[in-house]
Amino acid sequence: MYAVEMLGITKKFGDFYANKDINLQIKTGEIHCLLGENGAGKTTLMNVLFGLYKPEAGTIRINDQEVTNHSALNAFHLGLGMVHQHFMLVDALTVWENVVVGNELGKFSIPKKESIAAVQKLSDQYNFGLDVTQKVSELSVGMKQRVEILKTLYRGANIIILDEPTAVLSPPEVLQLLDILRDMKKEGKTIVFITHKLNETKAVADRVTVLRAGQSVCTVETEGREASDFANLMVGREVSFDMERPAVETGDVVLSLKDIRLLPNAENTVSFDIHAGEIVGIAGVEGNGQQQLEEMIMGLMKCREGSITFLGDDITHWNTKKRCAKGIGYIPSDRHARAILSGFSITDNYLLGTQFSDKYVKNGIINHKKLNEQTDYLMGHFDVRATSAKQNIGSLSGGNQQKMVLSREVDKDASLVIACQPVRGLDIGAIQYIHK
Repeated sequence: MYAVEMLGITKKFGDFYANKDINLQIKTGEIHCLLGENGAGKTTLMNVLFGLYKPEAGTIRINDQEVTNHSALNAFHLGLGMVHQHFMLVDALTVWENVVVGNELGKFSIPKKESIAAVQKLSDQYNFGLDVTQKVSELSVGMKQRVEILKTLYRGANIIILDEPTAVLSPPEVLQLLDILRDMKKEGKTIVFITHKLNETKAVADRVTVLRAGQSVCTVETEGREASDFANLMVGREVSFDMERPAVETGDVVLSLKDIRLLPNAENTVSFDIHAGEIVGIAGVEGNGQQQLEEMIMGLMKCREGSITFLGDDITHWNTKKRCAKGIGYIPSDRHARAILSGFSITDNYLLGTQFSDKYVKNGIINHKKLNEQTDYLMGHFDVRATSAKQNIGSLSGGNQQKMVLSREVDKDASLVIACQPVRGLDIGAIQYIHK
């Protein structure tokens, strides 16, 4: 028996087909992975399933019953739950308050004791390890992900859609989440899992449906397949996992950090040099100073100890604008907070960071012809997929937003690029391109 059947689903935005005649069948009690490149239509298809979008054509059946006049409210009644890529939590509230809001136990007041007990019981049942009285603002990214899943379970969802749930998780958190998904499957839940990470697909999915350019390519069993098989199906060509590493001759020191204390309670300070012509990787489990390092280099956080030198100048007390003007490109770890304006067009977002320079602006007047030409070039060169450059960047997939930010920063011809999680949310083909 199928928990979900989507037959002939077509969804358009203007003249652009996000989904075209897609067929998707998900068995009851399975973990089904939805795989595809950035912009392949995966999230759009799941938004159609959850009732957030109305398709132009097609039929949806939930547990053998055809769904008409579908909506998000109707989805809840049908036992559907969706965990979106970007968390929808209120940081100032506790875990239990976030979980029960909109689905409270009492009619005229919320029975606090009973609500806490109900949410804690559900958390313990699935080994979430949550203290439901704790504020969401105090939780790690991985724990916030569990709160989102807990919200769907509390509302009685039996079919749970997870959109890129591991994109912001550390490796240990990913393993814990996969264990949680297996436990949910044992409890009889049906799970739709959108991801770009092929090893996770192989580790947890029973079957995989591949989308390409808004159309369904195939549905296959996971067993007996290699990660490379899925990669080839996604991009429609042979994908090589071998990266050429030619010898590099490094030049003078470009950036130098001396005795920087990243965390107030850290025993030691951090010092290192980065030379021209090299790529330096910073590795570590989330929460060990990476965010602080990023912010201190970019002038978003003050250095209370030590110094930062860039191209021979002491920039320790320079503001961010001055550092960027000196020649630092910046791909932040949180693109929504620091890299894009979601309500603005793609073209406007390409202007960000250069509005004070003479690249596109002269005497306070924007050279729209030059900006439009360069926008079209960068979108084509970096495969940023959209209906046009006038489209709001907030309507693009996360991966296409990331490619836009990266293309903008490398186009600045900066002496140094600070790239924080540069391939987060990208598919295997895009990752391969970005690494090159």
